[in-house]
Amino acid sequence: MRFLMMHRLDERAPEAWNPSQEFMQKMGEMIQDWTDRGILITAEGVHPSAKGALVRKDRGAATKVTDGPFTEAKEVIGGFALINAEDRAQAVRYAEEYADLFEEIEVEVRQIVEFDDLPPQA
Repeated sequence: MRFLMMHRLDERAPEAWNPSQEFMQKMGEMIQDWTDRGILITAEGVHPSAKGALVRKDRGAATKVTDGPFTEAKEVIGGFALINAEDRAQAVRYAEEYADLFEEIEVEVRQIVEFDDLPPQA
């Protein structure tokens, strides 16, 4: 099974966007370990919301684009990892291992919808 781990950071905390060399080394070691063990499919960090945009389409309305930063959001997605796990419990254990790299973090774990998960078409 594949799972998406998204971590959220406090966008107003400058240190969240400027990781230390020690953190980068620990993250690199985990990435290498998870890659070697077949856990990690891909992982990336993202820039702060000031460099992003929000595209929204409401039913019956025109598409609206809002440029960042998103002042109403305290915590924003700081990065993601796509992983392989046997089940949700194992994915959560990997998320806990990942969270241990940080001082303060929130990691959301979501199972990826596979083709076989979809209901048959009538």
